[in-house]
Amino acid sequence: MAIAQHPSVVIDCPDASSLAKFYAELLGWDTKGQDGWIEIRPADGSSTICFQQINEGYQPPVWPGQEHPQQMHLDFVVADLDAGEVEVLRLGATKAQLQPGSTFRVFLDPAGHPFCLCSA
Repeated sequence: MAIAQHPSVVIDCPDASSLAKFYAELLGWDTKGQDGWIEIRPADGSSTICFQQINEGYQPPVWPGQEHPQQMHLDFVVADLDAGEVEVLRLGATKAQLQPGSTFRVFLDPAGHPFCLCSA
């Protein structure tokens, strides 16, 4: 029997509100929270991604380098990689220079965290 249900991921960032908005729009989820701590969830509440604001000393990960390792990243399955790319760029992501595969694409969110769009 599982001890916990509905895991959440917490992402450190320099601006919790703006990064939460980016991912909420990407996923179509709702946001809630206060300054420095914002959560996003789907309507059924089955998952949560939290954004914790780091006011001093935030160092974004550098991908693919290891000077500031990515530590974690999110993968999102999309029906169409080209359409997904257009949408995440519109939301404020940047496409990573290095693209090591053909069934996924690597992007950086507005705070510099790498994430991937993966083909369905």
